[in-house]
Amino acid sequence: MIDFAHLVFLEVAKQLNFSKAAEKLYLSQPSVSKHIKNLEGVYGVALFERKTNGISLTEEGHILVDFLTKAHQLNQELQFEISTLRNQSDAKGALVVGASTTVALYLMPRIFSSFRQAFPNIQLQLINRNSDNILKALLNHEVDVGIVEGTHKLSSVSYQFWLRDEVVAVCASNSPLAKTTTLSLEQLLHTPIAVREKGSGTLAVVVDALKNKGIALPQLPIQAIIGGTEALKNFILENGSLAFLPQLSVQKQLVNGELTKIEIPGLNIHRDFYIVQRQGDENHKLTRLFIKHCQQGINF
Repeated sequence: MIDFAHLVFLEVAKQLNFSKAAEKLYLSQPSVSKHIKNLEGVYGVALFERKTNGISLTEEGHILVDFLTKAHQLNQELQFEISTLRNQSDAKGALVVGASTTVALYLMPRIFSSFRQAFPNIQLQLINRNSDNILKALLNHEVDVGIVEGTHKLSSVSYQFWLRDEVVAVCASNSPLAKTTTLSLEQLLHTPIAVREKGSGTLAVVVDALKNKGIALPQLPIQAIIGGTEALKNFILENGSLAFLPQLSVQKQLVNGELTKIEIPGLNIHRDFYIVQRQGDENHKLTRLFIKHCQQGINF
């Protein structure tokens, strides 16, 4: 079983910084250093290489990270198996879910709530990052399962289609752009626009759709590059620019009249969301339980 010193080690290995690890664990830095020193004494090897500009894992440290990660997964599976012997609703465990911005903001609260009602003894944690960073977190074992958007796939990750969402062009209803609800592709080339940051799944599908029409993103008069769906939405409400945003994220503002949808004939953009796991981890029962709930328990 993994003890607290091992958890401290894993956090230091993740942060590669004693101060940051101490902050994450709500410990003092001397306490963290003591735990690491004790572990190095137990194993008789150095787990970190101290450098003037920071620390790095030694070869022995990398081996310990690999074994502890596997041990943590086995412990989670053991806890789940024992707790569900008599009744699945008694399931116990903890699950870290990584979700790209749109899913985290507009779908996960509902899914988490209904999942917790069905399985009150399972602790859920949500990490919200863009699609590229969710994939990195998955491969670094920071999350157990992820939901991402976009078309770029990694061979070390398994992808399972989940749902499709439309990406729409919108502007503030008081923007001069709202006087017409239709733009041609030629007019789009002269329309001020704000976009998401690189790594965003939304930006990726917009770039691909424009490319299919012979338009490169730099050809557009980009006013700003904004990190995050809500930040981009708030920007265009103040600025009057056009933006491509997920239908899920602007439905409320379209209904209450804050935003206006602009049709661009010939430009149809949608995003496919995928549930992602590390290759080889697809049979973990707790993760499968959550995935099944995502697929069947919510009517989108």
